[in-house]
Amino acid sequence: MIEQLTIVRLGHRGDGIADTPQGPVYTPYTLPGETVEVEPVAGHPDRRHLLRVVTPSDERIPAICAHFGVCGGCAIQHWVVERYREWKYGLVVAALAHAGLEATVEPLIDAHGEGRRRATFHARRGTRTILEVGFAALRAHTLVPIEACPVLAPGLAGAVPAAWAIAEALESTDKALDIQMTATDNGPDVDVRGSGALSTAQTAALARTAEKHGLARITRHGELIVRRTVPSLRMGRATVALPPGSFLQATARGEETLARLVAAAAGHARSVADLFCGVGPFSLRLAEGARITALDSDAPALESLQAAAKAAPGLKPVTTLRRNLFRRPLTAPELKPFDAI
Repeated sequence: MIEQLTIVRLGHRGDGIADTPQGPVYTPYTLPGETVEVEPVAGHPDRRHLLRVVTPSDERIPAICAHFGVCGGCAIQHWVVERYREWKYGLVVAALAHAGLEATVEPLIDAHGEGRRRATFHARRGTRTILEVGFAALRAHTLVPIEACPVLAPGLAGAVPAAWAIAEALESTDKALDIQMTATDNGPDVDVRGSGALSTAQTAALARTAEKHGLARITRHGELIVRRTVPSLRMGRATVALPPGSFLQATARGEETLARLVAAAAGHARSVADLFCGVGPFSLRLAEGARITALDSDAPALESLQAAAKAAPGLKPVTTLRRNLFRRPLTAPELKPFDAI
């Protein structure tokens, strides 16, 4: 059944919300003030699928991507920047208020920079067994094949054709694949998941793909398949060799911004504990002026952090400790030696 709704506000996931006698309903890709035609989403009485914008908002702008509205990767590309920033800011204010916390919320910092440096492409056989490579549709298992993604960083400019080539090299596995790509200073780092054991022919095909597309490394579930060079990133004075599938902030600008804010908060602290340190985006920068104790449960990340700290010139001592901080958080006596945490 087709119905017409008026969107009154945006939810925290970016869906437009209309108030109805049955309660709020959510329609993605809409804006406050718009009148829209929608249809129900099967199995979800509070969701609607957008059919047509009858009366567009004056704040609606063209999306930068031809796949927007079909691909589920982005929720908002269609809103003027000023209003988007106000909405994002309001989400933080509302979350703090809901938790009963009083805090000053500083203005939003745009940390998009050059774009996302991480992406996971999905590959599988679609209709008539035709290979498809792309992203999932919004809240669905449907795959949206793509040829380009404009929100990716320049270091992933060739990621889409490379993902297609990897999927084609492994096409005979007949299994759905997740192809995780990370932009590094030495080229894209790739981890393939879902392929199962590889044949000699498939391994050779991946090696040719890495060479053709300038990929630094290809791993399968973290297991090395081919490495042309060590994928690494600069963090402060240090250069970090990344373990497969390393967690990184989505954008380089985001990491730099957070590190700058952390350093400002740490001030002149001489001894710092970095909890959930990962590969060390904070530790390695803070070590320029303070002794660091870096804790995480990820052993490969800690090994990379320790090696980078030892090789970097002019850093204070960095000690790494492997510990599951969810199960064994630091106790008050353990926190006492640190000036900043």
